[in-house]
Amino acid sequence: MIPTIKCVFNTNVLISGALFEQSIPAQAVFLALQQHTLLASHATLREVSIVLRRSKFDAYVSVQDRERFLTRIALKAELVDIIEHITVCRDAKDNKFLDVTVNGQATVLVSGDDDLLTLHPFRTIPIIRPHDFWLSRISRSSHEM
Repeated sequence: MIPTIKCVFNTNVLISGALFEQSIPAQAVFLALQQHTLLASHATLREVSIVLRRSKFDAYVSVQDRERFLTRIALKAELVDIIEHITVCRDAKDNKFLDVTVNGQATVLVSGDDDLLTLHPFRTIPIIRPHDFWLSRISRSSHEM
């Protein structure tokens, strides 16, 4: 049995997952929702909600489908209380994901954002791309067979 992994996904990965159901980011998010613990904060959920509601995404997926995706994330995510605020990211807007990672004692932060990826590892916590998260799952499964 694979131990539960506590995952943080930044907004760009979640948005890609919502818009492109067959994409690697979507598969990584669904894997986390099904087999692991997805960590979030009010701030990270609020950002995802605001971004998902942008009309530019209407061409990719309906508003209703985006709302369903957001609801699924919000219902499954474990909300983390932010006690320690992190201020090390070169893009200050991304610090909220480090806040969740540290305060939630995450196992991994999954991101496609170079401002976060450049910090890998952060306090020994890996910051990896969705593709690497997905591949690590596949390699674990093949070793268990």
